[in-house]
Amino acid sequence: MAIQRKPKAASAADAFIQGAPDASSVETASSYEKGVKKGNKRQISLTITPELLQRVDELAKRTGQSRAGLINLAIYKALEGDVFHD
Repeated sequence: MAIQRKPKAASAADAFIQGAPDASSVETASSYEKGVKKGNKRQISLTITPELLQRVDELAKRTGQSRAGLINLAIYKALEGDVFHD
């Protein structure tokens, strides 16, 4: 007779993570294969003008965010907001 572990009950942390606004998009996007896998994210290459990069870096410094975090936020707001109209 084999000894089997009890199924792990969902912890409060798991429930919190699954309740995040982007939790469902992480699951559906997990099969997307473009870019280099880095944990739950994908690393991509981005070409940007030096002037725009400087402005991004200055804003990131002023707001206390990382460059990647700021770019992610800007892309998210552009996709979810009214920047582009279908």
